[in-house]
Amino acid sequence: MHPIERLRAVARSGGLGLDELVLDAAMALAGFADDPAGLVTACRSLVDRHPAAGPLWSLAARVLSATDPAEEAWRVVEEVEANSTAPALYRAVPDGAQVLVVGWSDGLAAALGRRGDCRLLVADPAGTFTGRLRARLQAHVEEVPDAGIGAAAAHADLVLFEAQAMGGDGIVAIGGTRAASAVAAALGRPVWAVAAAGRVLPAELWQVLSGRVSASPEPWLEPDEIVPVALVAGVVRATGLLVPGDAMARPDCPFAPELIRRLDAPGSHR
Repeated sequence: MHPIERLRAVARSGGLGLDELVLDAAMALAGFADDPAGLVTACRSLVDRHPAAGPLWSLAARVLSATDPAEEAWRVVEEVEANSTAPALYRAVPDGAQVLVVGWSDGLAAALGRRGDCRLLVADPAGTFTGRLRARLQAHVEEVPDAGIGAAAAHADLVLFEAQAMGGDGIVAIGGTRAASAVAAALGRPVWAVAAAGRVLPAELWQVLSGRVSASPEPWLEPDEIVPVALVAGVVRATGLLVPGDAMARPDCPFAPELIRRLDAPGSHR
């Protein structure tokens, strides 16, 4: 497939997990390695279509800053496929815990699915938790309706959610996460964000991403929201469970000024 056609397919994609989206995007961007102007346009297109996807911003910043964009894109593929956060989460969850998981992903399934000693309460506003996934899990699982997220947060020993992006004083997560986190924090229950590779952005990129995520005049209708870091007790990364400040101290990518401007902005490459 031609790089432009692959890029269009990635930009239009819906229903893919975040890791799958990054893998497809990395392979598409590798095809623009010999076309610097086209690479800038391609990167802007990706983050414009998926503004809440921190790993796409990180991927774009890395390839735009690299002396060999194709090699850097494949390095990102290797990091995503390694999924080194899953073993860290598997080890960090306390024995016998009742865990509220807000949202669902292959990464969370890889870490929690083998924890037969845990009870998982899965709140899945996006509807990605299917019977096929349930059959693969060893843990005891109960699905939580949207209306019951607050009650489940009050009942659980631990609230977990996947961070889509992190920076400043916020974490992007699926809608409903902020409410669950606020309930748990108010009751003294721990809230952990799970942040795989590419989620922590430098201040300049976080400012742009968070501005786009929170720009809607009706945020309650949006699929994603920003959870205040103050509600989060820990962040699970590949190195283990960290306090939020330590987890966010070092960005996963450099700052690429090319990403500040939207694709449709005056003077942008087309």
